[in-house]
Amino acid sequence: MAKKIIMFCRYYVPPILLLPYQTFQFLYPRLSFQVSRASNHHFHNLKADEIQTHVPIEPKLSSSFITDSEIQYEFAHHALGKISFYTHHAPGVAMMNNGSFGCCPASVISALHQWQLKMLRQPCNFFLNDLQNRILESRTIIKYHINAEDVDEVSIVDNISTAAAIVLQQTAWAFAEGKFNKGDAVIMFSCTYGAVKNSIEAYFSRAGGSVIEVPFNFPLNSNEEIISEFRKALEREKGNGKRVRLAVIDHVTCMPTVVMPVKQLVKICREEGVEQVFIDAAHGVGCVDVDMQEIGADFYASTLYKWFFCPPAAAFLYCRKSATYSDLELHHPVVSHRYGMGLAEESFWVGTRDYTPYLVLPSAMEFVNRFEGGVEGIRKMNHDAVVEMGKMLAEAWGTHLGCPPDMCASMIMVGLPSCLGISSDDDAMKLWAHLHKKFGVEVRIHYQAPKDGEVVLTTGYIRICHQIYNKVDEYYKLRDTINQLIHDGFTCALEVS
Repeated sequence: MAKKIIMFCRYYVPPILLLPYQTFQFLYPRLSFQVSRASNHHFHNLKADEIQTHVPIEPKLSSSFITDSEIQYEFAHHALGKISFYTHHAPGVAMMNNGSFGCCPASVISALHQWQLKMLRQPCNFFLNDLQNRILESRTIIKYHINAEDVDEVSIVDNISTAAAIVLQQTAWAFAEGKFNKGDAVIMFSCTYGAVKNSIEAYFSRAGGSVIEVPFNFPLNSNEEIISEFRKALEREKGNGKRVRLAVIDHVTCMPTVVMPVKQLVKICREEGVEQVFIDAAHGVGCVDVDMQEIGADFYASTLYKWFFCPPAAAFLYCRKSATYSDLELHHPVVSHRYGMGLAEESFWVGTRDYTPYLVLPSAMEFVNRFEGGVEGIRKMNHDAVVEMGKMLAEAWGTHLGCPPDMCASMIMVGLPSCLGISSDDDAMKLWAHLHKKFGVEVRIHYQAPKDGEVVLTTGYIRICHQIYNKVDEYYKLRDTINQLIHDGFTCALEVS
């Protein structure tokens, strides 16, 4: 009998305790918004008639902010018998790579599970009656959070690859229909994310377009270096008579990581006659301030699972109203029953699939609002912490940061000691695998090739991230691991098993 009681407590009590307050409130969810705009943006509570829903809308009431122990519990790894509540990472792993796939707290995962159960129990009712209004609810939250003009400017999609396909396939049709001419150009930086580069190749280049690649000269000392290279490239191509139809610009670059001066770059595009501007903001919402009226781009895509605590796969594509209602052919790449009803409607239904990650945004907002300052407070905490840890590592290794702290968000690049011998992208992958497999250290490694004729000591950089679950001991573990490799004479030229 005692053994049965122990087994019951081990396998069944923890899942019950894990279920957050929101689970028991599931039948009575609430929309709650944190007013987290600059002082010139005033938040207005949604009215019931703005969303076709029976869900009561009321402000979130919180008597206290989340505690450190509650944060750690939200991001603990629980493997309970055959039931696995996976929130972020396994014990013993120094996870400093939130920028790759993000994180999701237990309370949001619980809400996700409840939506999935509702879908599976009554699929007809869920898909035919509930889903559209619930997605509209999430789109409305995004609309207010990014200061969009109209909810119809916001479409929820799986990820940035889907958003890029939407933007770029309309350029392919423009070539086919004679709106664009062969040789018309798209401009992008050399650091543009590889999957987006592939979309440019698949849709734009194959249709007859040309690509202007702006050098990204890392490491950087100021935004002016980025702005100057971009302006020079546009002026040069304009002087050659080339018509630039589209600019693709990161808000926060992936590798190497910096916050791009998107407002200034969009302004230059307008001055130089670039017709459309697409901002790839995979690291957008939750990582940097996002204001559509200030940025002024035609298209802006951000994930919600990297820095905004939603599960994969949930992202959005903003299309400025002037672009949405022009003669552009904007369609979801997956064609289904709602084709021709507008991009937001097409994105809402792409066939039978699991849409529940789209629906937990209210729960993610509730989680964010448990922190002092809401999303701004989280962003500031992450920025200050990653800069502090970056400086600590650079001092310990006798190296430097890849750019000034004000060009960083929640990620930063730190130079690695030259004796590690990082001389290629393959070497960077070797070191990443070695740190991951042998030491339980999860980071990204970047190889920066020297310019022609340039002699530099630092060709390897490490990207560290900071999210609310991180502890200083994880960065000390990284510091000591690299120092141990140096002490042991490790170089990337050695065979790594």
